[in-house]
Amino acid sequence: MTILVKIEEEIRNFPAQELSKFREWFKQYDVKKWDEQIENDFTSGKLDDLANQALKDFQDDNVKTL
Repeated sequence: MTILVKIEEEIRNFPAQELSKFREWFKQYDVKKWDEQIENDFTSGKLDDLANQALKDFQDDNVKTL
């Protein structure tokens, strides 16, 4: 049995109140991990090409108003 399967099994057995607490914890954890990934991508230059293309499109008026 993998760790993920064990975790899924445990979560299925959570009482409603514990599930609610877990859901809130996981939401905050997931947001933090996402922020860390974006920060790492930004500082590593991984997003530079996308940012430069967006700026070029804006300067060339190649954009759509939302």
